[in-house]
Amino acid sequence: MKLLSAMTVMLSVLTSGAALGAEDDKVKITPSGSQPSAKGHDSWFTGQVRIDSPFQASEPARVGGATVTFEPSARTAWHTHPLGQTLIVTQGKGLVQEWGKPVREINVGDIVWIPENVKHWHGAAPTTAMTHIAIAESVNGSPVEWMEKVTDAQYQGQ
Repeated sequence: MKLLSAMTVMLSVLTSGAALGAEDDKVKITPSGSQPSAKGHDSWFTGQVRIDSPFQASEPARVGGATVTFEPSARTAWHTHPLGQTLIVTQGKGLVQEWGKPVREINVGDIVWIPENVKHWHGAAPTTAMTHIAIAESVNGSPVEWMEKVTDAQYQGQ
């Protein structure tokens, strides 16, 4: 359960030939819309979450990510990343919280860095959807360790 199952399925599309280019090309292009959208797994998300355009670099690189859209009030469960995570907010308004700290607002154009092994969650604001690009590196094949779901009281900053 350390990898998003939807991301794993969609990453297989990337490695199965959906990328454009001759077999010997080093640079690959994955056309927009060539990968199906996936629903965020219920174990790791609360509310309606859509995952699009996942990417995973080939070894020895270990970076991967996806574009993730959260409908209003949707959010991740608490989680950590072994080498940290970068979020780039591309649409809407969202929230992020580090364990034990206040909930913080994030907006279009904001870049959020979450250091390695910092327990946190992120998602949409109560009345506004939010989309971000999430980028993280894997250690031992996993970019994330999922934990318990964020309660409504935690989401509301109580």
